[in-house]
Amino acid sequence: MSEMSYMEKLLEGVEVEWVALGTVTQIKTGQSVNKDMIAQNPGDYPVINSGRDPLGYIDQWNTENDPIGITSRGAGVGSITWREGRYFRGNLNYAVSIKEEANLKTKFLLHLLLQMQREIQALCTYDGIPALNAGSLKELQIPIPCPEDPKRSLKIQSEIVRILDTFTELTTELTTELTNRKRQYNHYRDQLLSFENGDVEWKTLGEVGEFIRGKRFTKSDYVERGISAIHYGEIYTHYGTSATETISQVRSEMEPALRFAKPGDVVMTGVGETVEDVGKAVAWLGLKPVAIHDDSYAFRHTMNAKYLSYYMQTGKFIREKEVHVSCGKMKRLLISGVAKIFIPIPYPKDPKKSLAEQARIAAILDKFDTLTHSISEGLPREIELRQKQYTHYRDLLLSFPKPGVAA
Repeated sequence: MSEMSYMEKLLEGVEVEWVALGTVTQIKTGQSVNKDMIAQNPGDYPVINSGRDPLGYIDQWNTENDPIGITSRGAGVGSITWREGRYFRGNLNYAVSIKEEANLKTKFLLHLLLQMQREIQALCTYDGIPALNAGSLKELQIPIPCPEDPKRSLKIQSEIVRILDTFTELTTELTTELTNRKRQYNHYRDQLLSFENGDVEWKTLGEVGEFIRGKRFTKSDYVERGISAIHYGEIYTHYGTSATETISQVRSEMEPALRFAKPGDVVMTGVGETVEDVGKAVAWLGLKPVAIHDDSYAFRHTMNAKYLSYYMQTGKFIREKEVHVSCGKMKRLLISGVAKIFIPIPYPKDPKKSLAEQARIAAILDKFDTLTHSISEGLPREIELRQKQYTHYRDLLLSFPKPGVAA
């Protein structure tokens, strides 16, 4: 049976009524909350405020079995949240609670709102702090299949939910598996690079190499074809442990004013919003030098570049790096301090054997990295495919024709 014929059989030509969201739900704002309040009252209940992930955990709750929310302000404005059980709903999250008399299933409404994300985003205002007005949200038109027959309507909703939940449950299982694999990977990487036993010497970064700061370029300098370049922000948003190609290029005539990382250099960010972002490293393994931004550094050395890049991801390195990061809204790396951080050199008296051991360790970690981070292989790729599959069937099952619009 084709997808469209299945859709036709499921609905069997039933009427669909479009109603305002406010007629079938109550839209309420949560309670005021901030990080200081959470810090002073730590507990087990997640705080859902301006985003899908918990702001923290507190010792009180104000919501139970009312899982649907919509972020009302901030960068995540208009995003749909789902939290089962007891939790604390913040004042930047609207509760979308189904009225008792409405013939509407909670999960059906969730999938509808996710499918109508663009329409919800269109209701938001972006003058100053992005915001979503409750009055506008109440006017959002949503479809109710077979409204004249509540029993049949709920049956149709249940079947649609069953189909879509099959995809979301599989995605959730894969995401949980990926989270567990990442924890295992981080533990194994840190253990492998701890060198608690064996022939190893610890030297400072300043002893094994030098830091070269980049030169400034801006987005206005970007072109489709020019000099390959790495912007510091791309290191923690796009690149992984290593890279052979760049996503950005700058004007060729800028070459005399630029500074370059050579093949084999490790490029590190100089600024960022978090300690993890500052000093994040990517081994440049391209065939030619690459221009680097002035808020980043090329670390030039004679070691295995991937080995160094992996070590700079370890918990030990991040903890030691934190001491050399300046405070403020934007964190900045104090490179003179980072140069004093120690790194392990296996077989220090035998350079050839040392490089071979570094390459062996990097190759082992490459396999784990592919499984947990690659968007073309491994679990991330599988999750992406399942999410696309879910979106396809959600759009197929929930794209009801609007009044006056031909089906």
